[in-house]
Amino acid sequence: MRIVPGALALFITSVLIGSFAIADEPTMEQRVNQYATVKLTSDLSHLSDNQKKMVSLLIDAAEIMDGIFWQQAWGTDDLPMGEKGPAGEATRRFVEINYGPWDRLGDNKPFIEGIGEKPEGAAFYPTDMTAEEFEKHLEENPDDAKSFKSLYTVIRRDDDKKLTAVPYSKAYEGSSLQASALLMKAAELAEDEGFKNYLIARSKALITDDYQPSDMLWMDMKENMVDIVIGPIENYEDKLFGYKAAHEGYVLIKDMEWSKKLAKYVGMLPDLQKGLPVDEKYKSEKPGSNSDLNAYDVVYYAGDCNAGSKTIAINLPNDEEVQLEKGTRRLQLKNAMRAKFDKIMDPISSALIVPEQQKHVTFDAFFGNTMFHEVAHGLGIKYTLDGETSVRDSLRNVASAVEEGKADILGLYMITQLMDKGEISEGTLEDYYVTFMAGIFRSVRFGASSSHGKANMIRFNFFKEMGAFSRNEKGLYSVDMKKMGEAMTALSAKLLTLQGNGDYDVTSKFVADNAFVGPTLQSDLDRLGAAGIPVDVVFEQGAEVLGL
Repeated sequence: MRIVPGALALFITSVLIGSFAIADEPTMEQRVNQYATVKLTSDLSHLSDNQKKMVSLLIDAAEIMDGIFWQQAWGTDDLPMGEKGPAGEATRRFVEINYGPWDRLGDNKPFIEGIGEKPEGAAFYPTDMTAEEFEKHLEENPDDAKSFKSLYTVIRRDDDKKLTAVPYSKAYEGSSLQASALLMKAAELAEDEGFKNYLIARSKALITDDYQPSDMLWMDMKENMVDIVIGPIENYEDKLFGYKAAHEGYVLIKDMEWSKKLAKYVGMLPDLQKGLPVDEKYKSEKPGSNSDLNAYDVVYYAGDCNAGSKTIAINLPNDEEVQLEKGTRRLQLKNAMRAKFDKIMDPISSALIVPEQQKHVTFDAFFGNTMFHEVAHGLGIKYTLDGETSVRDSLRNVASAVEEGKADILGLYMITQLMDKGEISEGTLEDYYVTFMAGIFRSVRFGASSSHGKANMIRFNFFKEMGAFSRNEKGLYSVDMKKMGEAMTALSAKLLTLQGNGDYDVTSKFVADNAFVGPTLQSDLDRLGAAGIPVDVVFEQGAEVLGL
């Protein structure tokens, strides 16, 4: 069980003395059992003694990100605690999994009686602040726009109850200093010069809020066997505006053999960009030429990436300027991916895919679809057609759902193109298409509170409208290869166009109209739950698990 630092442990305990029985709801044991437990390990025998010591230090630093994310996701403001009563172990565990009393796979609904709805802005903003108040403040104080919309500030009230922006380095000062010191210690042990330089720069970033220099250095690393992604990165947790980045950490061990297999795809990115199925103006940007694609075993998750559904691949940095100059790095988390395939994807295919197509649900196709999803994040358009506003700023709280949807569908489009050119020889196109369909059922279970879940709902409904699949009287699905290809191309063009136009009202309406689970799909998802197929995984992890 995770140990939550200091005040947060007390905060959790205060919530856990609430009343847990909510009528007509699953028991806490059933909720916890939605997650299959997986031991997160990797072969460290090829690492030197210094590298092993470094891994331990990096895990310690990542654990500090965990504590910061608790504050961002849940906060320490006054919250209703419900009636007093005994705290059950299952409830405690479910609070830990969700980083708070809201079910991340259940549309963020509260699962403890007396707890209200989760604030759209999590704890990045005052709980009594409305979007209108935020916008009005910026109208009256335009000079505050940069700090208020910054990825690296929280919004608080000053002594006069006025809104003010507080830099992360100040809001989480003690934790940031501790993590910074640990990264500096790790840098002293680093044997790879590029990794050493990155760790030093990232250490400074945690206490200055200037992350771009370390992002640039992270892009330059090529040979290091140990890696860490750490700091405020993704903005999924801020569902009010999508402005604020949440803290997280991954500690990673590079899989050298698998990485060599993936290297050939890096040089194909410019041609893939040119071939996107959309008007030229929506693909005029050139992706950075320094992108790379590698496979890793992840040995520690912390913070945002560990909350609810777990990430199995990474495409970073998110900074548009870094992407345009250097590209991105795509990290495939192979051991986590294998765990999800074995425990979730394979059983889903047996339950929902017609028998004659079940053989096409393969790990290689799952790996390929996930890999090219990450590649696709680096393609398309980062700035709207006006050339001045980023897609992320223009589309605000719906930007993540559209971006995840774009990456999913463009990934499949790229696989189709590369198979036609003979660049991919593993498996058949039907493998990738049927596995992609089974993947929709897996990800849509993450719920409407997840950007990935919304993206899958949109895709399912779009595919249904275009006849890309059919459902028989037994509730089993079959992919129509020709119509799937047509739907894939049409949805790719649609999402790229929405991003390029940057019209918030049009895009938010498209998401609202399509990101829903209909009654038939819901009944099929309920069958998965009734069959005991987990929704996602949780990890036994840490230095002890690794034998360090």
